[in-house]
Amino acid sequence: EQENAMNAETLKAVKRMYDNEATDSLIYAMMARHSKSEHNRKILDKMSLDELKHRRIWGEYINRKPKVSHWRVRFYSLLSKVFGLTFVINLMESGEHEAIETYTKLGHELPVALEILEDETKHEDHLVSMLEEGGLSYISSIVLGLNDALVELTGALAGFTLALGNNRTIGLAGFITGVAATLSMAASEYLAKKAEPGEKHPLRAATYTG
Repeated sequence: EQENAMNAETLKAVKRMYDNEATDSLIYAMMARHSKSEHNRKILDKMSLDELKHRRIWGEYINRKPKVSHWRVRFYSLLSKVFGLTFVINLMESGEHEAIETYTKLGHELPVALEILEDETKHEDHLVSMLEEGGLSYISSIVLGLNDALVELTGALAGFTLALGNNRTIGLAGFITGVAATLSMAASEYLAKKAEPGEKHPLRAATYTG
């Protein structure tokens, strides 16, 4: 009955939020299962339950089961393994501006939308800040490696392009230069971190730089 009472535009937006909340709940649950940290697992489970609660709220307005995007669940699960939890959560939240606009519009007709928006913003920001992720401690090492790659490798490839006329030869020379630079930067970072008092994981820092 509530579905029939809404206009077409509102109904479309509610259905989209309904499906998105269901998908996000499964994404957080999937990342929680794959997390090796008990602390992070509890946080991700809490985020999953929050999204599930919002899905159930929207389910009262929609007379069908949610359409879950399973490829999106698998895609974000893969990204979390490669780039880490914080990266994926921030990526998911990058579309928050559109969601805020949608929830604000819905709030004029359905006040519960503003309650969900406030709940999500307040809780998720707090929970994300509590995540423990080792990779974030070595962001300076990552930036160091990226900076060296941009300067050294790009300059080398420009020189090879002018000096060599064969694309395959240029590619091979660039690959060799890249491998050599990776080993060199990783070794330098390892020695630098090992010399620092209190640094417990010089090999991890070297890996991130490489």
